[in-house]
Amino acid sequence: MSYKIIDGKAISDQVKAEIAEEVKQMIAEGKKRPHLAVIIVGHDGGSETYVAHKVKSCEQVGFTSTKLAFEEKITEEQLLAEIDKLNSNEDIDGFIVQLPLPKHISEQKVIEAIDYRKDVDGFHPINVGRMSIGLPCYVSATPSGILELLKRYEIETSGKNCVVIGRSNIVGKPVALLMMQKAYPGDATVTVCHSRTKNLKDICLQADIIIAALGAPEFLTAEMVKEGAVVIDVGTTRVPSDKTKSGFRLSGDVKFDEVAPKCSYITPVPGGVGPMTIVSLLKNTLLAAKKEIYS
Repeated sequence: MSYKIIDGKAISDQVKAEIAEEVKQMIAEGKKRPHLAVIIVGHDGGSETYVAHKVKSCEQVGFTSTKLAFEEKITEEQLLAEIDKLNSNEDIDGFIVQLPLPKHISEQKVIEAIDYRKDVDGFHPINVGRMSIGLPCYVSATPSGILELLKRYEIETSGKNCVVIGRSNIVGKPVALLMMQKAYPGDATVTVCHSRTKNLKDICLQADIIIAALGAPEFLTAEMVKEGAVVIDVGTTRVPSDKTKSGFRLSGDVKFDEVAPKCSYITPVPGGVGPMTIVSLLKNTLLAAKKEIYS
């Protein structure tokens, strides 16, 4: 079967161009530029790279961005005070706190301290709750990016069997909820599988759409995928490689070379879901600036 690559890079460029156009329009009408702030704590290499990408993407679409970097030794109390400042700063439309945080700071406390109207990461319980019952909200970036890819490639989801592998609060659970909503993309029959699932292979073989989000390199193999399935690979794990300068390469949760020939559509890693997550964050920030969800 000849498969089509779902090109997240191309779609993300397309969406960025659309956002930039809309920002131009806003400025022309005398409105203020959307403003995104990012808090980063410590010097985690991966996190620093992500934040740099986010700041650069803001520039590309004409947003104002503010990066607040704190040392690892900042106390939980001090960080919550900084979040409070951003909550009450009227110029800032949305902000995120880059995870993971140092061990001595409770991520849950931090997420709940963010004003849900500025929570453009979509992690606050109010946004998660609203999403689960289909109300307007900020949808977290990765699930939102996955739906955007399905939509732009006009992949049929209604009545399809969709298997989500992984049950994290950031991807697995929200994407499962979104795929079963009365909407497009959505209206799918969704099964969520995880480390305790029995006969995972049999369940996957029933799937028209597989969303692999468990963080285990090359976990999904050809024998788990039926002919013509759509495979969305959310995994990004750094694995040692002698073929790259850094000594690492990014590996997805799907054994791409053997799975791809069986698929109708498949996302590569890198260049599939990854580029879409930042775009989703930009889209949420634009919604925040326009007060479209919470006025």
